[in-house]
Amino acid sequence: MTALKNDTFIRALLKQPVAYTPIWMMRQAGRYLPEYRKVREQAGSFLDLCTNPELACEVTLQPLRRFNFDAAILFSDILTVPDAMGLGLYFTEGEGPKFKYPVRTAADVNKLPIPDPEIDLRYVVDAVRLIKKNLQGSVPLIGFSGSPWTLATYMVEGGGSKSFQKVKSMMYEQPKLMHAMLDKLAQSVASYLNAQIEAGAQAVMLFDTWGGMLATEDYTEFSLYYAKQVRALLKTNVDGQQIPTILFTKGGGLWLEAMADSGYDALGLDWQTDIQQARARVGHQVSLQGNMDPVALYANPEVIAGKVKSILGKYGSGSGHVFNLGHGILPDMNPDHVKAMVDAVHEHSRAYHF
Repeated sequence: MTALKNDTFIRALLKQPVAYTPIWMMRQAGRYLPEYRKVREQAGSFLDLCTNPELACEVTLQPLRRFNFDAAILFSDILTVPDAMGLGLYFTEGEGPKFKYPVRTAADVNKLPIPDPEIDLRYVVDAVRLIKKNLQGSVPLIGFSGSPWTLATYMVEGGGSKSFQKVKSMMYEQPKLMHAMLDKLAQSVASYLNAQIEAGAQAVMLFDTWGGMLATEDYTEFSLYYAKQVRALLKTNVDGQQIPTILFTKGGGLWLEAMADSGYDALGLDWQTDIQQARARVGHQVSLQGNMDPVALYANPEVIAGKVKSILGKYGSGSGHVFNLGHGILPDMNPDHVKAMVDAVHEHSRAYHF
């Protein structure tokens, strides 16, 4: 494993001493950067960009040239796994992702394959290798996947949803079928993340974007259970180095204790969760990542710095905090405001590390 010049992010996730609080940002490679938009236009479509390892590498590296982030995150999409299962992913302007072949019946579930990442998702694994090579050990590379439950919502609904009526109906009316689907997805996601780790990812994150729309008992049974299954299958020791793992459930603030028991090294927090209370509840057990409101970045740099200082102060002294937004950055954000946040974190966090 390549020695890292800056391992602050890894050390914070593992609750080891650090000189300052590290920062990266969800969707840090994205439409708010003019250089990203240029490459996206060159690619022809978002999906073409995701499936081109050279272009995916380029946009992954772009934010690191502008900002002093402490980690890179693979540029990809959470729906690559169901696409590799043969569901026919496509994107419609203004409507988001859709599948040509949604999963609605037992026959649909039975024919779902478990993809081989080195064959069916080779473009992602190749991108990880290329990014790792180009980073030259400057900062760690984060790999990621959508959670089994979150992937299932898109697969059953056939795309995004506000009510989640189809997937919830399957869950309530045919729980055995839903469990069979989620079991296949857990195996697929774990295999996918293990391939990213083998290719060079130095931390991995599970995005459970839609876990928070479930009732508590349903979250435990249909979302968290399979996040645990994924974690149990991950190979997180590479050449004697631990690969930290992060679980992020948007809207999951109610269930932090249960999430902390799931085996992950860190929990991502959305902006609706108070980080001081979260640390009091689970901070001895896991690290915490987050959690500034992405909309706060519309404010002027002085307000942004104040928000940063507030979150740092609420977390308090010691390691175990990775600064991040509580969700992804919005596409029309001013890049100068991102720089203000990054600089404020690095400047004001040192007082909390001794």
